[in-house]
Order: sequence, then structure tokens, then C-alpha cells
Amino acid sequence: MTEISLFGAFIMGLVGSGHCIVMCGGIASSLQMANSTLKPISVGLTYNLGRAISYMVAGALVASLGNSFAKQNTEFALSLKIFSGVFMILVGLYVMRLASSLKWLEQAGKTVLWQHLVKLNKHLLPINTYSKTLLYGMLWGWLPCGLVYSALTWTLLAPTPWYGSAIMLSFALGTLPSMLIVGQSAQQLSRFLNHTLIRWALGSIFIWYGIYLLIIASDRLVH
Repeated sequence: MTEISLFGAFIMGLVGSGHCIVMCGGIASSLQMANSTLKPISVGLTYNLGRAISYMVAGALVASLGNSFAKQNTEFALSLKIFSGVFMILVGLYVMRLASSLKWLEQAGKTVLWQHLVKLNKHLLPINTYSKTLLYGMLWGWLPCGLVYSALTWTLLAPTPWYGSAIMLSFALGTLPSMLIVGQSAQQLSRFLNHTLIRWALGSIFIWYGIYLLIIASDRLVH
């Protein structure tokens, strides 16, 4: 049985919506408002479907990697739980803005992968069809994001690649409401989610979940 629930992944996406608006909200909003030939809500849903597909692919790949190593070494499986717990605490500190604990990871993603993928943009512009919108969403699903990377650490503990994919789908669904809101409503939601008290409350959720994972790992280490 895994300690990582699909509902937990959904909540993680939901409470991290403020970060999503900053990272991808402008892209989603501009797609919905700039194209006069496609329905805005359909554009938003198609773009986010593409983003979710990329998350699911990444989740399946990371889960496969974690499983292959964990089956060979039980100590490595325990190390994954400890790593995930520590990473959750770092995410909490990041959300509370007490530490820039994920900035280095986002920068590494830009250096290693994103600088090459972003060049594919020119082949999709202008975004005037739903197929291009889907592919555009899939491309931007690989944008370096500390919150996405933190969700991917959960897939390391997934029992199967399918479950790893499901974790990332649940995470994507959690981010969906904020990504579909445009204009003034998005700005109001962003201000609410970035309020100091809200950030501390949401960050605390991640920290306590990280502690929970560490307690489980230490209990198994003792026994």
C-alpha cells in the first residue's frame, strides 16, 4: 500500500495554484483571449489537457525509474521515502517563502531541458487550431516548475507506472480551476493565495505531510 494518495496529489495541485498562476496563468489566459476563431473555454480545456498529458508521461517515467531501483534494493526504497519527506518540507518552506529551496531545481530544468524544448514553439505558432493548442499545452507541460517537480517526487513511491501517471493527473486536476480563470478573477485568486497567512497555512500542509512521510520511513527503519 502506498502512502501517496490521489486525493493528496489533487490537494497539492489545488493549494499550489498561486504558483501555477504565476508560472503558466499568463500563457493560458493569452491563449483563451487572443484567438477569435476558437471558443475560449475549449481552448483552456484543450491546453490544460495537453499539460496534463505531459505530467502523466513524466509521472509514469519517474515511477518506472523508482520501481526499477526499489525492487533491486529495499534500502533504496526506504531512501526514496526519506527523500520525498524532506522534499515535501522544502516545498512547504518554498510556499511560505521562508527559503528559495526549489529555485535551483527550476534553474537546472531550464539549463538541461527547457532551453531545447522551447525552440519548438515556432512550429506551433500561430495557435489557431485545437490540435496546435493541445500540442502547445503538452510542450509547456515540461516548463521547469518546482511545484511539478515536488509532485514527481511522489511518483517515485508509486507502486506502478500507471499509479505514477494517476498521481500526476490528480495533481493536474487540482491546478485546473485556477488555470481556467482569466482576467480580474485570476488576479484576485492570485492575491488571495499569495496572502501571507494563506501561504503559511498551505506551506504548513506540505511540511506536516513531509514529517508524516519521515515518521513512516523511520518506523520502518526501526522495524
